[in-house]
Amino acid sequence: MFIDIPEGKDPILYVWGELVPGIGPAASAFAMSIYEHSTLGLREFEAARLRIAQINGCLFCQDWRTERDGAKVEETFDEAVAQWRTTRDFDDRTRLAAEYAERFALDHHGLDDGFWQRMRTYYSDREIAELSMCLGSWISFGRLNRVLGLDTACVLPSHAGRS
Repeated sequence: MFIDIPEGKDPILYVWGELVPGIGPAASAFAMSIYEHSTLGLREFEAARLRIAQINGCLFCQDWRTERDGAKVEETFDEAVAQWRTTRDFDDRTRLAAEYAERFALDHHGLDDGFWQRMRTYYSDREIAELSMCLGSWISFGRLNRVLGLDTACVLPSHAGRS
């Protein structure tokens, strides 16, 4: 971890809640709203979220699985996301969500007319705007957690000891 955390404080709660009180709680509220108010399907949501997590390298984000009404994606979903171009586990919307996530993170200047035509075939304007806001949140906050080393403070058991 690259920030000094006072003895007895939870690193995540300290950085996101106390260290920068004018920004942290607002950022946290935005990050949580993505999960609480998304209207995207679970598979598209998780494909985009996991692709950003893989790009960011955030250990916690890679381990996390969003749950909706007791449902989660399958255990091997992260492997399918890593192979989004060729996996047979994705429908067109899910594959496009993973592609958009990768291009949004790595080549946003390369989002050409052909890409946008495909997006508009499968996603409404509202869904495109929502997915874009989700991607922005995941890139910024997942990257923040990884860069500051906070992802090692909130890692799920399957990644314990990794960095």
